[in-house]
Amino acid sequence: MTALRAFPGFFRHVAVIRGAATCLAVAMIALFLAAVPGRPAAAALRGEELVEEARFTLERMRADPGMPEFQRYLERARGVLIIPELVKGGFIIGAEGGSGVLLVRGADGTWSPPAFYTLAAGSIGLQIGGQVSEVVFVLMSDEAINAFMNDEFKLGADASVAMGPLGAGVEASATTNLDVDIYAFSRAVGLFGGGALEGAKIIARTLWNDEYYGAKTTPREIVIERKFFNPQADALRKALP
Repeated sequence: MTALRAFPGFFRHVAVIRGAATCLAVAMIALFLAAVPGRPAAAALRGEELVEEARFTLERMRADPGMPEFQRYLERARGVLIIPELVKGGFIIGAEGGSGVLLVRGADGTWSPPAFYTLAAGSIGLQIGGQVSEVVFVLMSDEAINAFMNDEFKLGADASVAMGPLGAGVEASATTNLDVDIYAFSRAVGLFGGGALEGAKIIARTLWNDEYYGAKTTPREIVIERKFFNPQADALRKALP
């Protein structure tokens, strides 16, 4: 007991560390649950909301004088993945995630209806803080489009799908290849030290796609073959150049 009384601060530090770990665990579970499909009716409603949020994000970023390169890349894009709210946070162990919509430009220059996707990533390393970002991935090649047609793929894992420099507010990718397939532009709020989008998984949200279009769908049928339409997405399609 005498030895234990000699280190009263030790137990206070343990309690603080355990409390921080508990808060992190709760936050990561909440982030995971946000990416899990809900009830069908809720998925349809959330899909409509996400399409509107994506339009607002696109319009804000196109009007942002601090992102002059965004418009230039957008005009040459083969496709876009718009994530209105990408949440990153961590204390040694980090996590990030968010839902978005993919649209593909056709041979006639028109944009496809949107398909729903989720981005999810985790990391371990020197990092602390949090960040909420609006992110638009600009897809510059058919290889990038084809990667999205799988049920899921990992950014940077395929040599033909490399990450380009990021836009305002977020650290640039380590790649020095200027002729890349995907560029990411972001408007960030908050601070985050460490972590990157390299290695993040992008996964199709099958339930949201099915409920939004009222039928069994695949991303290819939505954005390439254009078998399904929802007039609620017309404003978003018209907001693209």
